[in-house]
Amino acid sequence: MAKHPTNFAVIGLGNFGSTVANELKRFGNYVIGIDIDEDRVSDHAENLDQALIVDARSDAALRDAGIAECDVGVISLGDDLEASVLATMNLNLLGVDKIWAKAISKTHHRILTKLGADHVVHPEARVGQQVAQVLHNPMVRDYVSLGNTYNVVNMRVSDALNGKKLADLNPGKFDLRVLGVMRGTEFIGREGDPCALEEDDILLVLGRRKDLRSFTESLE
Repeated sequence: MAKHPTNFAVIGLGNFGSTVANELKRFGNYVIGIDIDEDRVSDHAENLDQALIVDARSDAALRDAGIAECDVGVISLGDDLEASVLATMNLNLLGVDKIWAKAISKTHHRILTKLGADHVVHPEARVGQQVAQVLHNPMVRDYVSLGNTYNVVNMRVSDALNGKKLADLNPGKFDLRVLGVMRGTEFIGREGDPCALEEDDILLVLGRRKDLRSFTESLE
């Protein structure tokens, strides 16, 4: 049975908000985009189910826009602290089930959490961390933090590792687990499988940050 699409309200159609809105729509959800800037709303009118010029600081305006009927609200007004705070309060007042909000500082984060935001994100900080990780270690293409210093790292196999077996890498020595190997869009093996690596394969590795660093240094 196909999953029923979720109704999303995305408040703030700047770079972050518009990306979230368009991706959610691409995944088949019903998306209402809101901004007070007419040009931004116009830019996304054809992509979203609704794109409305609404001041999110007004709970009445949000109610008239049908936001109370949405399952999830995403507030991308990080640069306007007052609007971000009031929009969070208003979505909570309207009874929106889940509220995600963008923050630009730790203080902003704490305020939004106190006002009822279920998830608070710091996209600029997140991107900055990813860029620093890749610059520090060119083998790392991307990573996901799991908390408690654990990460899943996406690593590109270099020419020096071409033809080596997974066992040759000895990830257990570094207290790591190889979750899998991707070749293009094909999953070709996991730790313990007798597969030979090729240049540009992708290793998915789970472990602590310091152990991952030692592991990648051993492969250079």
